[in-house]
Amino acid sequence: MLFRLQKKPLVVITGVLVLLVVLNAVCVSFYGRFDLTQDNRYTLSEASVKPLEKLKEPVFVDVFLGGELPPQFRKLRDETRQILEEFAAKNRNIRFNFVDPLEDSENSEAVIRELQSIGLTPLNFSEEKAGKVSREILFPWALANYANRSVRVPLLKNKLGATDEERVRNSVQQLEYVFADAFAKLTITDKKNIAVLKGNGELEDIYMADFLGSLRDYYNLAPFTLDSVAVSPQRTLQQLGQYDMILVAKPTVAFTDEEKAVLDQYVMHGGKSLWLIDQVHAEMDSLYNESGKTMALPRDLNLGDMFFSYGVRINPVLVNDLYFTQIVMASGEGNDSRYDPYPWYYAPMVMSPDNHPVNTNIEALRFDFANAIDTLKNPVRKTILLSSSPLSKTVGVPADIDLEIITREPDKATYNNGNQPLAVLLEGRFNSVYKNRIKPLDLKDNLDTGVETGMIVIADGDLIKNQLNKGRPLELGYDKWTNNFYGNKEFLRNCVNYLLDENGLIYIRSKKVTIPFLDKEKVAEEAVFRKVINLILPLVILIVFALGFGYFRKRRYR
Repeated sequence: MLFRLQKKPLVVITGVLVLLVVLNAVCVSFYGRFDLTQDNRYTLSEASVKPLEKLKEPVFVDVFLGGELPPQFRKLRDETRQILEEFAAKNRNIRFNFVDPLEDSENSEAVIRELQSIGLTPLNFSEEKAGKVSREILFPWALANYANRSVRVPLLKNKLGATDEERVRNSVQQLEYVFADAFAKLTITDKKNIAVLKGNGELEDIYMADFLGSLRDYYNLAPFTLDSVAVSPQRTLQQLGQYDMILVAKPTVAFTDEEKAVLDQYVMHGGKSLWLIDQVHAEMDSLYNESGKTMALPRDLNLGDMFFSYGVRINPVLVNDLYFTQIVMASGEGNDSRYDPYPWYYAPMVMSPDNHPVNTNIEALRFDFANAIDTLKNPVRKTILLSSSPLSKTVGVPADIDLEIITREPDKATYNNGNQPLAVLLEGRFNSVYKNRIKPLDLKDNLDTGVETGMIVIADGDLIKNQLNKGRPLELGYDKWTNNFYGNKEFLRNCVNYLLDENGLIYIRSKKVTIPFLDKEKVAEEAVFRKVINLILPLVILIVFALGFGYFRKRRYR
């Protein structure tokens, strides 16, 4: 009997150990993660997972968010770690670590210069410690390295006027996209082709250098002229058809009917296109004269009927907006000269409606002498990506543009024609401009109704134009006169990625993530009350428990 009693516990313990070993083996074999968040924050989309299949070698991700950070940036670090763990769970070749680039305070200046030289811009912020406010610096970036390639990953999403908490919230929302985009760039081998149209007075390359440079990570770029249309239109169309998209940036010379016919058939056969068009001739440079005046005149590019058949009309008007950006004017002479910013109503500051993956969570854009777009009824799907503010109006041309308007108070009652469309996405099967018309060219496989395709029409050619500093191009969206950054570059890159993205990676930008933050004002108001509660309440509970325990003990043993 004693032997049986001793044997039974032994069997139970052995059985438990065997069960644990079996469970452990099953868990190792069938690995899984469960996302219990309400917004599925940690569930990677199929488009994010697809680029990981090509990663056959280790990918090393260095995240520069190590060390001591303020609370709001600690959230960004924690969320970055979590999303990288999700990527690593899908592909074990992804390895990451968090580093503090400024840990060595003696060499911090040299490190800052080195990081800036590779394009990692620091963030300056103020932090309050023990009642003192100090200026701190942070590099909200990551570097993804694969084989002999390296990609910068921006972790912080800036938005004009946003608080630190709002910036972190916007940044967390984009984490999946920026890392999936980086992994996709590391593995791109077969790039799509973009033709940058030349020959009709388009912007020079130096004024598009920064944007075109940012596209080279994704696509092959090449200039393309329509000069050969007059000699061999069919061959020109065949050559143009080898490109997946055409980029037309601020043409100033009218297209011939033959050139337009080739462009039209390119669209009909499924070619994508991004158009940045000025229907009004007006330039800031022409204002810098003794009179400070210039005449804005309509510009005929011979494209109006083509866009009309596609479903839009770019009006020869100028948008004047009370949501403006600034220009800097000099006053005084010599050592007494001053440079002051002034409102410029013909340079609207355009906020994104966040209604599409192309414009979701981007910084405000700067337009310059923009026109207004009308959308027309036809079967083509139209999405207005950007519009002027409600407090805007249109000015017909010809019109005098005078720098003196910066010194006059605008008549707000006249700004009653707002929300003018400035950028429109068109998707569907387009009708040819020469449908039921005499065609200027006899092209093979001519289509009157095209196959499914897409285009984006923007009524401002200067949206893609970067400024120059000593003859060298600056980053697109940076205004050297006011030291402000605008979202032109990100918006245009999203436009191209959307038109050419077959994997749907751009749709990740629409993912909404909710990040809770403490209400600092409420915390400050209730600080004393909460401290008292935290101090007294435990004591009260302890006393009540002691009295109750003593009372019941006396009753039991009385």
